Amino acid sequence: MSVWNDMTRTLPDMTTVALAVTDGMLHFELSVAYEIFGSAPDSVSVPWYEMAVCGSGAVRLGRFVLEPDHGLDRLREADTVIVPGWVDVDVEPPADLVEAVRTAHEAGARVASLCTGAFVLAAAGLLDGRRATTHWAHTDALAARWPRAQVDPDVLYVDNGSVLTSAGKAAALDLCLHLVRRDHGSSVANAVARRLVVPPHRSGGQAQFVTTAVPAREDHPLTALLPWVLERLDRPLTVEDLARRARMSSRNLTRHFHAATGTTPLQWLLTQRIRRAQELLERTDDSVDSIATATGMGTATTLRRHFNRTVGVPPDAYRRTFRLRERAGAGR
Repeated sequence: MSVWNDMTRTLPDMTTVALAVTDGMLHFELSVAYEIFGSAPDSVSVPWYEMAVCGSGAVRLGRFVLEPDHGLDRLREADTVIVPGWVDVDVEPPADLVEAVRTAHEAGARVASLCTGAFVLAAAGLLDGRRATTHWAHTDALAARWPRAQVDPDVLYVDNGSVLTSAGKAAALDLCLHLVRRDHGSSVANAVARRLVVPPHRSGGQAQFVTTAVPAREDHPLTALLPWVLERLDRPLTVEDLARRARMSSRNLTRHFHAATGTTPLQWLLTQRIRRAQELLERTDDSVDSIATATGMGTATTLRRHFNRTVGVPPDAYRRTFRLRERAGAGR
C-alpha cells in the first residue's frame, strides 16, 4: 500500500473501507458510514468500496449487539479507516483500538473520525500538530486532554489529507460525502446524497452552529432564492443582485445567509461555482475557458485561481485525475 496522496493515488488504491468498532459506539455515526460506503446508488456505475467491519469480538451498541466481520488487525490492510464516536468520552479509548488505528495509519491508510471518534485519533497521536474537530459539546475536553491537537470548535469537518475529523451527527454525513467526492468526484457524491435525501455539499469550514436550516420553511427568505441562483451560475451575480431578488437590503441578506448557512453570500456563491466546475470537468470535454463562462467565473485565469485555492489542484490536473480513475475502474 502506497503512502496516501489525495491526487496521485488512483481509484483501485482506494477500495477498502474499514469500520473500527468497539463497545458503546454511537449508532447514528456508525450507520452513516455503513450506509454510504457499504453500497453504491443504483445510478452509479463506478467500482464501489469493499466494506469491512472490524472489532475485538462482539460489540455492544446500547440494546444491540454487532458481530464484526474481522478483527482489528484487518485495519492495517484497509485504504480508509473510519472511527465512529462513542458515548462515554470520559473513559480512555480501548488500547487495542488505539494501537490498531495507529498501525493502520502508519501502513498508509487515511483515517477519519466521526464525532467523538476524534478521541481515538488523538490517543493514537494522529492529531498532534494537526487541526481537528469533534462534536461541539466535547471540543473543550478534546483540547484539554490532548493539547498538541489544534482543536477547531467552529467547523463541520477538517481534512488534513491522511487524517480527517468531523463534528457530531449530521456532520458525519458531510465528511463521508466529502470522502466519496475526493475518490469519485462531485457527480457520484451528488448521486449518493440524492439517495440519502440530503444536501450534496456543505463546506467543511461551515460553522457547526446554524440557527436555521436551509430551507427552514416555505416562507424563509432564502427558500426561493437559492434555487434561483443555482439556475444562473453562468451570470456575474453580485450580493446586490441576490438582495434585490430576495427583496431585502444587502446587509439583511448577509445576516440571513450567515444564520442559515454559516457563511457569506459571496462565499456560498463561489462554492457553488466551483462545484459546478468540478462536475463539468468530470463529465464533459469542455475547455477550461468554456467552463469558466458556464460557471460565471468569466475567464480561465479566474477559474484556475479560485479552483486551485479551493480544491488544491488546477482544473486540468483535476480532470486528468478523474479520467485516470475512470480508466482504472473500467479495467477492474
